[in-house]
Formats: sequence, structure tokens, C-alpha cells
Amino acid sequence: QAPHQGRLAPSTKPWMPPGEPQAPFFLPAPRWPVECEVIQETIEHIEWVPPKPEPFCPPMGPEQPMYTLGEEQGTIVYHCSPALQGSHFTRARVGGAPGPLSSPAAPLEGPQDTTLLFESRFESGNLQKAIKVGPYEYVLMLRPDLYTAKHTQWFYFRVQNTRQEPLYRFTIANMAKPKSLYGQGLRPLLYSQQDAQRHGIGWRRVGTDIRYCRGSAGEPPLFRLSWTVRFPHDGDTCFFAACYPYTYSELQRYLRALAADPARSRYCTVQALCRSLAGNRVYLLTITGPGGTAGKRVVVASARVHPGESGSSWAMRGFLDFLLSAHADAQLLRRLFVFKVVPMLNPDGVVVGNSRCSLAGQDPNRAYGMALPGSFPGVWHLRAMVQRVLAEQEVVLYCDFHGHSRKNNVFMYGCDAGEDGTGTRLRQRVFPLMLSKNAPDKFSFSSCKFQVQKSKERTGRVSMWRLGVSHSYTLEVAFSGSTLGGRKSHFSTEDLESLGRLLCDTLLDFCNPAPAKLQQCLVEADALLQQQMGREPGSGGSWSDVSPSELES
Repeated sequence: QAPHQGRLAPSTKPWMPPGEPQAPFFLPAPRWPVECEVIQETIEHIEWVPPKPEPFCPPMGPEQPMYTLGEEQGTIVYHCSPALQGSHFTRARVGGAPGPLSSPAAPLEGPQDTTLLFESRFESGNLQKAIKVGPYEYVLMLRPDLYTAKHTQWFYFRVQNTRQEPLYRFTIANMAKPKSLYGQGLRPLLYSQQDAQRHGIGWRRVGTDIRYCRGSAGEPPLFRLSWTVRFPHDGDTCFFAACYPYTYSELQRYLRALAADPARSRYCTVQALCRSLAGNRVYLLTITGPGGTAGKRVVVASARVHPGESGSSWAMRGFLDFLLSAHADAQLLRRLFVFKVVPMLNPDGVVVGNSRCSLAGQDPNRAYGMALPGSFPGVWHLRAMVQRVLAEQEVVLYCDFHGHSRKNNVFMYGCDAGEDGTGTRLRQRVFPLMLSKNAPDKFSFSSCKFQVQKSKERTGRVSMWRLGVSHSYTLEVAFSGSTLGGRKSHFSTEDLESLGRLLCDTLLDFCNPAPAKLQQCLVEADALLQQQMGREPGSGGSWSDVSPSELES
């Protein structure tokens, strides 16, 4: 039986490190909607950073590849579609659907049968159907976000019974977005179990002849992602993913290690902010140095409101690792600030392998400011917490970590509604400008936008700004990598984690009582805006009456 959906009041009692033997009981197994089948095996991957950056793939033309057979003549070799009872979430349990598992994969006919065996019924997995259309060619369909018919983007699935010799082609036939970084050199990720066990190699970029093009003529139109690949071994177990997976269980393992560490747990408490619709805990970390919270300014950070944007969890992990380290700058940050961090706002979406939605079947990042704690508990309780904090302390920064599927590099969205004075509007641009100086090979200031569009009013960024958080940002991390500083290569998990540390460096620069850096960035931001207006820097003309949409057009 599911608990009261999302109505757990924020816990006031910190979750303190229990004695070692009990630790696992404090981190219950993920809860799944009862319609979802879940295999028993635990899926874990080793961490590995490639010895040199992995380059983008030269983009191919938009033509569709030819197949031996059409999809209609092909053979369905995997079909896993949860029998959704009605069109909305009803209840959840650990382990998902009760009773014996079905067999969505077609059985092999003998050792000579080279058909791949597909599986996606594990945490964060997403693959609905595989159709064999040639000896080594497969057309794949992703499962839409649960209780919706759309948002197909995230994929993560397993294949077994591989052969090393042939060139395989995979085509995902129901991608939702018209534009994608796959058209600009992004490559899918592959993980080989044999390579992990024998050589310590983890996730790596693979794929040649990568194409992203319009598919069926239906409405709404669907798009096709196609790539060719050779597997490294015969008889291997491999995984494909859109980005480095980071599951809810992985977050819980991180929190368990944190609780068991006497040094780090001294200045970090972990609480349940609330429970999700399925009854999974939405964790809130409070991090600060000795002397408690009185008189300190507050920094709020969150990630993974969109479950398919797993790169944001790696950046968040880097942020937490640095904040909780013994580094002198980390100690200074803990002395100056109280950090309130929600590392996974939408655990249900992460568990079931959604791209964008929670189990409410809607995007929670369009639900801030709505009086619906029962439908969107994570974002509702986060906003309520920030409201309570603002009554007593200044919140100097809010940063919501996201992933971006259409633009390279890292960038930010801020809040400039054009209503404030020139100084305030300039200051909105200073934090991202400082971050671009600290991360010149990753962060693009020219990609940042500050317009507050009507359609974004219910996002975390705009909602926090409307509450009174003067510097409120969305941090966007490309699914691909960087084109800056001579790079044209994918981000590794190390790159993503380094963003967390760079964000901390920038916070110290931004709040430095010596004003030199801040003044320099204000002057530079003003010059850049004058340039955008087509004026000579220093010409003295004002852009203060120019709307943000005009500035960015």
C-alpha cells in the first residue's frame, strides 16, 4: 500500500548516521508503480574516465538508412509495455508488479541463433520494443513517460548474445524532439561487462554513421536516431544509454557512504524533505560549518527534476563532493553559508526511466507555485522550504541543475524581466560571466539567456526569483560536450563532476567582499550588452530601457 501521496510533512529530525549494521535499513529499496515489472538482478556499473577526450562523430546527412526488411515485415524480438491501469498512477510497491515476470524477449532457437536479447526492466531502464529487420539490424521503440504518450528521449537498455565480427545497426524510431545534438556529433554510450571485469573500462562513446532525421509523417511527427556499432566481444552483456546513468539507488549508496563517514557527516545532515507519489524519499541535505546557521546566508541547489537529464546528477555529485571535502575553500564556504541541497527532486521519474515527467504524468518543472502538494510533492516542498528560509535569512543563490539535448557546452538561464534598474540587470549576468572565466573550456557565456518567458513562470528558476531569491539560475549541461578552448569532445563524468567544484569557486568570487572581480565583471557585462545593441563599448548609450527579448533576439 502506498503511503499518503506526497503528504509527509518535512521532517525536522535529521537522519543521523545509524550504527553500521543498520545502515541499509535506513535506505529502503526503490518503490515502483505496481504496473511495472522489475527484474531481480542488481545492475551496477564501474566508474571510469577515458584516458583522452572522446571526439564528436562527424555528422552524417539527414537521409534515412536502408534496411533489409521494413518494420512491418520484421520480427518483434522484445516487447515490454506496462499494462497501465487507467491513465494515472494508483499505487506503488518495492519490486514493482507482484507475481512472476513475463518474458518480453523472444527465446533463442539454439547456439547458432545470433538474435540479440534485450532487457530494460531495471532501474532507470527505458526500451519498449525491439524489431529485428535484418541479421544484425534492429528498429527500437522507447517507452513514453509513464501515464503520458510523449517525451521519448532517454534510453538505457541491456543487450546479450553479442557477436564481435558483424556491424550492427540500431534505429530508435520514436524520438520526440525535432532537433538533437545527435545531428551535431553526439554519440551514444556503450558499456561492456567483459571489458569492465577484465580491463576496468566503463561507459564509452561508440557509434559510426550516426543520423538524426524525421521519421513517420504522422502527428506529432517522430524522429529517428540511427547508429552502427561493433561489439567488443562475443557473448558479452552490454548496455546502451543516452547519458551516464545515475539512479536513485546510486544516490542512496552515496548518502549511505556519507552517513558512515565521521568527518563529512559532522557538517551535513540528511532529512526527508517529503515522499514522492510512489513513496520514495526526496532527500534534503543541509551543509554548514561549525557555529550553526544563525546569521549565515543561504545557497539552495537542486537537480534531476527531469529524470532523463542524468548528467545533472554527476554535476551535483561533484558539487557535494567538493562542499564536503577538507579543501580550504570548502571550509570557507561552510563557514560563510548554509547549503540546502535536494539532489534528486523527481526520484519516481528516475526509477521508472522517464525522460521528463513524474508519476503525475506532467513536467514537475512547470508546477512550481501551484497549490498541489499531493501531485508534485518534491517541487511543492522545496518551494515551501525556500519560503520559510527567506522569512529569516537571505538566500543569495538558487541553482537548478539540468541537462540540454540541443545545445553544446554548459550555460545558464537567469532572470531579467526588464523591470529593474541597469545595475540589477547587470548583476544577473555576473555569476554566469564569472563561471565562464573559471571554466573557459566548458562554459559558454554567449549561450546564456536571461529573458523571463511567460511559459517559464512555473519553473524552479522563475518561481524562486519571484519569491525573492535575487540570483536564481538554471544550470544547463549539454548531453554531448564542449566546443570551447580548442575542444570538440564529449564530457566525461570527471568533466561533469568538475562543474560542481567550479560552481563553488565562482560562489566565492561572487561573494568576495573585495569588489575588484565583481566590478570588472560588471564593466565587462555592460560592454557585452552594448556590443549586442550594436554600440561601441564606452559610448555611454543606455540599454536599460531595452527589453530582454530584444537583447537576446
